[in-house]
Amino acid sequence: MKVGFLLSLALGVVLMVAVTVLWLVLDGLGVFASVGDTVKEATQSENNSGFDLQHSLSLKNTLFFSGIVAIVDVILVTALATLGAFLYNLTASFTGGIEVTLAEED
Repeated sequence: MKVGFLLSLALGVVLMVAVTVLWLVLDGLGVFASVGDTVKEATQSENNSGFDLQHSLSLKNTLFFSGIVAIVDVILVTALATLGAFLYNLTASFTGGIEVTLAEED
């Protein structure tokens, strides 16, 4: 359980860093501005100014959503790793498991 937790925690940190770097690169290239303008133009009408995609995909909103995904990931991966270890140990007790013998070369 401890190893599963630490690995999933590291995966969550990597996810947050990757999302931040990807968002900064895409924002620097102007992808959000051009796609946002296209969406706003496609959704506007006489009574409505259109959907503001740039506000929805801001760094704050993106990191908030990614943080929630990372927290759920840590919980689920820890639980699944613990369950997997339990099932392996249960199976190994019935079947004898895998025996590995290491010997030194002379």
